[in-house]
Amino acid sequence: MEVIFNRRSIRRYKKQAVESEKIEKLLRAAMQAPSAANQQPWEFIVVQEKETLEKLSKISAYSKMTAEAPLAIVLLGNEDRMTLQLHWEQDLAAATQNILLEAAHLGLGGVWLGVAPMEERMEIISEIFNLKDKIKPFCVIPIGYPEENQNNKFIDRFDPDKVHYEKY
Repeated sequence: MEVIFNRRSIRRYKKQAVESEKIEKLLRAAMQAPSAANQQPWEFIVVQEKETLEKLSKISAYSKMTAEAPLAIVLLGNEDRMTLQLHWEQDLAAATQNILLEAAHLGLGGVWLGVAPMEERMEIISEIFNLKDKIKPFCVIPIGYPEENQNNKFIDRFDPDKVHYEKY
């Protein structure tokens, strides 16, 4: 479980490509996520072209690092697979966390850039990739080998005051 405690949001990357074997491991980790009623509504776009990474860097004020990342994975929900419509975002969140944990395990770094439920961001992603109406953008994860000199020290976030037993 050490990877859980060592994972950090990484926003600066070396100019080193991510190997295809590692990309597949990231995607395999994503698809092992729990899913409501096993609906598995996820689909993924692997982005490595600089022009597209540049476009993704403009989806919000917080996505600029995407332009410098060697890789981004865009997570999507397919409505045709959503047997439980209200749970697709939970399913995609679990897949996102799995990608981030696997990235840390592989010596990579990434950061979760929220897209859904913000309609404006969802529309930008839909336009960039010419998505059908039934494909809903969830998030973007820029990924790469972490650049040195980032403050990635462990911070213990455990707070016993937030834990309640049997009642609130």
